[in-house]
Amino acid sequence: MRVVRAAAWAAALSGAPSTLHALATGRDPLAATVAAGSILLPHETSRARLVAAAVPVHLVLSLGWTLVLDRVGVRTARAGALAGLAVAALDLGVAGRRFPRVRALPLVPQLADHALFGAVAARLCSR
Repeated sequence: MRVVRAAAWAAALSGAPSTLHALATGRDPLAATVAAGSILLPHETSRARLVAAAVPVHLVLSLGWTLVLDRVGVRTARAGALAGLAVAALDLGVAGRRFPRVRALPLVPQLADHALFGAVAARLCSR
């Protein structure tokens, strides 16, 4: 239950950097959400369907990565943030290349999202 709770909080909070960046730069604040939905529905054009599809994608990825961080013993926010950047390398650099909407996202805000995810997940798993 501790890992599920950590994953839920990390999933809920981790999009803040890219959302704030999008709002500050006049970009679409749901672009990352739509991109996540395109992982499940790569040919979908309906924004509403893509946003809906993003929910299970984000939750499954968040739970999976939180389980990994917990299993390898990442327990501090700093170690979690570094682990989150490693996750970003896999999520964005390896898997994300296959999805045009993921590839099109600005990189730095996505890295910040992943670092925040790792920090929150690790800190909450340590409790």
